[in-house]
Amino acid sequence: MDSPGEWYLDTHDNLYYWPMENIDLANTLVEVSEQKHLIEIVGTEEKPASNIEISNLKFEHTQRTFMEKYEPLLRSDWTIYRGGAIFIEGAKDIKIENCEFTNLGGNAIFVSNFNRNIEISNNHIHNIGASAICLVGSPEAVRSPSFQYNEFMPLPKMDTIKGPKNNKYPSNVLVDNNLIYKIGRIEKQTAGVEIAMAMNITVSNNSIYDVPRAGVNIGDGTWGGHIIEYNDVFNTVLESGDHGAFNSWGRDRFWHPNRETMNGIVEANPKMPTWDATQTTIIRNNRFRCDHGWDIDLDDGSSNYQIYNNLCLNGGIKLREGFNRTVENNITINNGFHPHVWFKNSNDIFKSNIVFTEHRDIRLQEWGKEVDFNFFPDQKTLLASQNKGVDKHSIFGNPLFEDAKSGNYKLKNNSRAFEIGFKNFDMTGFGVKNKKLKALAKTPNTPIIFFSGVSEKSSVYEWLGAKIKNITTIEERSAAGLNKTAGVLITSIDENGIIGNSSLKVGDVIISCQGLEINEFANLMKSFQNDSWLGKLDLLVFRNQKELKIELPLKK
Repeated sequence: MDSPGEWYLDTHDNLYYWPMENIDLANTLVEVSEQKHLIEIVGTEEKPASNIEISNLKFEHTQRTFMEKYEPLLRSDWTIYRGGAIFIEGAKDIKIENCEFTNLGGNAIFVSNFNRNIEISNNHIHNIGASAICLVGSPEAVRSPSFQYNEFMPLPKMDTIKGPKNNKYPSNVLVDNNLIYKIGRIEKQTAGVEIAMAMNITVSNNSIYDVPRAGVNIGDGTWGGHIIEYNDVFNTVLESGDHGAFNSWGRDRFWHPNRETMNGIVEANPKMPTWDATQTTIIRNNRFRCDHGWDIDLDDGSSNYQIYNNLCLNGGIKLREGFNRTVENNITINNGFHPHVWFKNSNDIFKSNIVFTEHRDIRLQEWGKEVDFNFFPDQKTLLASQNKGVDKHSIFGNPLFEDAKSGNYKLKNNSRAFEIGFKNFDMTGFGVKNKKLKALAKTPNTPIIFFSGVSEKSSVYEWLGAKIKNITTIEERSAAGLNKTAGVLITSIDENGIIGNSSLKVGDVIISCQGLEINEFANLMKSFQNDSWLGKLDLLVFRNQKELKIELPLKK
C-alpha cells in the first residue's frame, strides 16, 4: 500500500487498511464484499427463464474478479470473466431498467450465451471495476474458432458453412439510454458495451465516457447485424493505446497470421469474409471523441460495416484491412481518414465525408471500390490526397458550419460541401434522453478548429495542459534566437498537465514534430492528430539558442 484508501488482505485473513483523511477506524463501520454476482437469471434454450423485470434497484459492493478464471474471446485482444452483478444466461424477454450500478468489483451486467429479447435501459452505471454491459456468446456457436492471434484452422479442416453453428449467443438485445462512466477502475481491457459472438445488438442513446479503453467494443465479426446509433462516446482510451472510442476486430475464419497467406486465401475465396460477418453492422448518428486514438477504429479484419452521419471530434476514422465497408456523410473535425493495409478487391467506399487532413494510408494494396467526392479544407490538402490516385471529384473550401464554437456542425445553406453529396444530420440527438440521467451526464469538449481555410482566429491555444502560440513577431523570433519567424512557443505550463509532466519548459519553441517541420500551430496539430495513437511524440525544440530532441509522452 502506498496511498490512503488502499487495503491488503494477507493469506492469514489479516486485513490492512490505510485510512482516508479524517476517518476514525474505532468508530467506522467496515463492510466486506462477499458475492461476485448479486442476481443470476439462468435457464436453457429449451426451457428459458422468461418474462422477468429488474427495476429501480441499486447494485454495489461485489467482489473484485480480476483474479478469477478468465477465458479468451476468439482472436480479439480480450479475455473475460463470464459474470457480473447481474448475470443472465438461457433467457428470453428480460428487462433491466432504472437501476444504479456502482462500487462494483467486476462487470455490472453480463448477458451470456443463449439469450433473446433482452432490454437494458435507463440505467446509471459508474465507478465499477470492469465493463458496464457485456453481451458475449459461446465459442461453441462459432464454426472453426481460433483463440490466439497466431492460430489458424487449416482450410481442409475448416467448417465452411456460413453463420453460427447453434444458438448459444445473445441476439435481439437492446442497450438503450444508459449513462456509463468511470468504468474499468480495476481492469483495463474493458468497455462500456462489449459485444462478442453475438447477433443483432442495438446500442442506442447511451452516454459513455471516462473509460480506460473503448466506449463500445465489438470483439469479432460473428455475426453482425448490430446497430450503434445516437450515442455520445468520449474521453476514451485513457489508460491504453492503439484503440478507439468505438473499436472492433474481425479476425474471423478468413484471418491468417501471415499476410501473404491471407491474401491468397481471400483471393481464392472472395465470399469468405461474410461467412462469419453474415449481416451488416451499422454505425450512425453518433458523436465520438477520442484524444488518444481514433474516434472510430475498425481494426484487424473488421468487415461488413456501414458508417454514416457520425460526428467525429478528434481522432478521425481508421479502417484496417477488411471488406465491404461503406463510410459516407461523416464529419471528422481536425482529422480525417486512416486506411491501413487494405486487401485487393476490398470493396471499401469512402465518399461524401468532410475531412480536415489528407488521407493517412499505410501499405495499401489497392484503394478499394471508391474513395471520392469528399470535402477538404484547402487545395494543398486535397492535392495531397489526389496525388495518391483518389478523390478525382473531391473539392475544398470552408464547410461553413452554423456554430462550431457551440458544437453545432450543421452546414449553412451556401456551403460547397453539398456539391459532393453531403447531407446535414441532427446535431442534438447524441447520448441519453432520460431527463434524470441527462441532467447528470457530461458532454465532450468542443474542439478549436485549427486547419487552413477553417481556422478560428486565436493567438493563444490550450494544448495538453499548456498555453502555446505561433511565433509571429520579430521580437518573439529574436528572443528565442530563431533564424526565421516560425515555430510554436510555449508560454505557460500547468504542472498537473501532460506537458507539465514532461521535460518541456516555458520558452521552448517547437520547430519539429514526428519529423514534420512546425511553422505554425496547425502543423503541430496535424502531426499530433495523425500520430497521437502512438502514445508519444518526438519533438525538436529550440531552447537557449540550441536545438534539443524531446520525447513527449501523451499520458501522465
